[in-house]
Amino acid sequence: MTDADVSTSDFEQALARLPTGFFKGAFAGGSWGVTVRRSDDGRRSWLFAEDLAGNEIVSFNFYLTSEMQPVLKPCEMSSSKVVEFVIGIQPEGSSV
Repeated sequence: MTDADVSTSDFEQALARLPTGFFKGAFAGGSWGVTVRRSDDGRRSWLFAEDLAGNEIVSFNFYLTSEMQPVLKPCEMSSSKVVEFVIGIQPEGSSV
């Protein structure tokens, strides 16, 4: 899935723990606004996040193919940045 030093299942589990819709969260000492959308069949996820105090963003699409193989499509950033964000974001009021 990615070139990062994290397993596909770790990434998928972290993504699954994120709430659908908009939420605020903490990542790397900053406050982020995050929107997660998921398809009804659960095979497609989309995430867009922005640093509320800066100009950083994280954006990607994640798919499970018909063979249930994971495909990560970052939007103009590295896969490792996406994986680091998904593993590290802490939604407000959550101990995820």
